[in-house]
Amino acid sequence: MMNLNKNITSIRAFLLLFILLYLTACKDSFLDVKPSTDIVSPKTLDDFQQMLDYPRINQTSALPFLASDEYSIPEEKDWLAQSILERNVYIWSDDRYGGQTSIEDFNYPYEGIFYANSVISGMGNLKETAVDRKKYNHVLGQAYFARAFASFDLVKNFAAPYDADSAPQELGIALKLSPNVDEVIERSSIQENYDQILSDLSRATSLLDAPITADRNRANKPSAYALAARIYLSMRNYELAEVYADSCLAMYDKLIDYNTVSLIATAPFTLGNEESMLYSTVGRNYSMVLYASTQNTSIDNGLYDLYDENDLRKSIFFSKNAANGLIKTKRGYSGSSRFPYSGLATDELYLIKAECAARRDDLYTCKDYLFKLLSKRYKTGTFTMDNFSTKEDALNKVLIERRKELVWRAGLRWDDIRRLNKEGANMSLNRKLGNEIYVLKAGSPQFAFPIPTNESIFYTNNK
Repeated sequence: MMNLNKNITSIRAFLLLFILLYLTACKDSFLDVKPSTDIVSPKTLDDFQQMLDYPRINQTSALPFLASDEYSIPEEKDWLAQSILERNVYIWSDDRYGGQTSIEDFNYPYEGIFYANSVISGMGNLKETAVDRKKYNHVLGQAYFARAFASFDLVKNFAAPYDADSAPQELGIALKLSPNVDEVIERSSIQENYDQILSDLSRATSLLDAPITADRNRANKPSAYALAARIYLSMRNYELAEVYADSCLAMYDKLIDYNTVSLIATAPFTLGNEESMLYSTVGRNYSMVLYASTQNTSIDNGLYDLYDENDLRKSIFFSKNAANGLIKTKRGYSGSSRFPYSGLATDELYLIKAECAARRDDLYTCKDYLFKLLSKRYKTGTFTMDNFSTKEDALNKVLIERRKELVWRAGLRWDDIRRLNKEGANMSLNRKLGNEIYVLKAGSPQFAFPIPTNESIFYTNNK
């Protein structure tokens, strides 16, 4: 059983004032609350660990789920029943937030960064002779990982897709490197964002312990390598993405045999399933993300049709209503939680490795990693795989399997569209509501979510 909640009582003692401020603030933005660093008074490594166990550390934005092409709303009346933000993000409106000035998907990662910065800053005050150095390093490594994880979630959603040529000039997010929320800082360039994130991950990797424990909410060395591989893939630096995928899989490469997973369970996986290296979910409860509450929302039929009948994922990931044909996702690697999983799991690393091998024309390695993964996803004895004849065939197969394996996972589909359009994929997205057709064209600036107008609390006005 994961240790996600058992520390809440002890955390509450020294976070009580902050929580009260958060809950009673007249505005709903974390950034409006302006907690100060003297609110908490952690004295021991266990205190700092408890700060890092605060749930907000492991929550990410739901906006890329709302905007992606993995699902549709067939009936206009069901779209109209949603919040203004959900409606506008679904059709990629210029006014994404419908006049809202404080957006939780923007605030949550900065709240996680606040806790990470508080730990990084506060641990410097611990006396050298009074701490267990190995434990000290592991806790500090978790803090650097948490800051990198949250910062990457922000930049990949609220800035343009990474491009090595333009990244030094384009504005990204404001990098918060101290717990002083009264500090007003300028937005950094996208390149500076990624440089800082990767620097934090490098620090984390050097400090973290290797083992993956029952506390899947806590970062570990394999998950740090996995995050680096995900980030370098997003940056289209396939050479380094492969290096870090290799480093991760050399330490932890477990896969679940889906022949052992229930085909009918609503929650087929446990929270601490052996593929999950780091547990995280989206933070905002949009009904269209948890769309069992949106009656006529459905997984895209074209996506569903990619799975053949021997592919166990078709039954494990989805349920199909026989009466109306609508397809719903079941609960995934988040266990019984209805919040989609946004953590780091080994199946993603197999696919990163396979894609990078395909891109350097190593067709044998690409096939090998795909076969290891897919042989665990099909009914026993039914899966076969021919050799690839060309690099293009291999790459196409990997990208199809990314769609099928990582569906409704971490907003990865939205990020894939962003990066693959930079590779010339020219993918435009389409929605149909009533008689209206909405199109998000490849290369549109709408592939980045706008920074909310309450950013003036946190940024200088260099938009």
